[in-house]
Amino acid sequence: MPLTEAQPDALAQTYARSLFELAQGDDGQDQIEACCDELETILELARSDAMFNEFLASRVLPRRRRARSLDAIFAGRISGLTLRFLLVLNEKGRLGHLPAIVAAFDTLVQERYGRVEVDVYTASPMSGQEVRLIQERLRQVLGREPIVHPYTDASMIGGVKFQIGDQLVDASLATRLAAMRGQLSSEGLARLRASVHRVIENGEAQSP
Repeated sequence: MPLTEAQPDALAQTYARSLFELAQGDDGQDQIEACCDELETILELARSDAMFNEFLASRVLPRRRRARSLDAIFAGRISGLTLRFLLVLNEKGRLGHLPAIVAAFDTLVQERYGRVEVDVYTASPMSGQEVRLIQERLRQVLGREPIVHPYTDASMIGGVKFQIGDQLVDASLATRLAAMRGQLSSEGLARLRASVHRVIENGEAQSP
């Protein structure tokens, strides 16, 4: 079964608050923003890669085996706090609810630091580098810290669409960002996806 796409509930908010408080104690805003970005990237990967999605959400895969795989995939690629948080969710059987937990965490970050959520739609999945560059451009234009939610819309022929709440971003900006996106490399996400498949298929972290 796939990851549960749902609005944040009390459980999601509890986990989100716990992570927020831990990140705040570690390195304040920098660590909080790092966790937010890393969790969004992991969700982006899960939404664009069916194998990784099933790996996170599976109720059949033993938790200890999945924990070893998570460590093999993400150690050195994400912060220690984010990795520990994923391992706790795995131990508690809550990885399937990751989308709701991340949404709740996003809300906490937005409320604390005045962020604004922006939905970005593209015909094919964006790389982590693309997301970061679009985030930087939106930060300059909006004057606020954007939380970028990347979505893939198969009905789109190409280009990019932006939405903030119920309002569409200015078309001229969308055009400029679409041109910028066409020049970006997708290497970052492709390399992470290759690592995920290698661990899951070859069982690199499945030794007893």
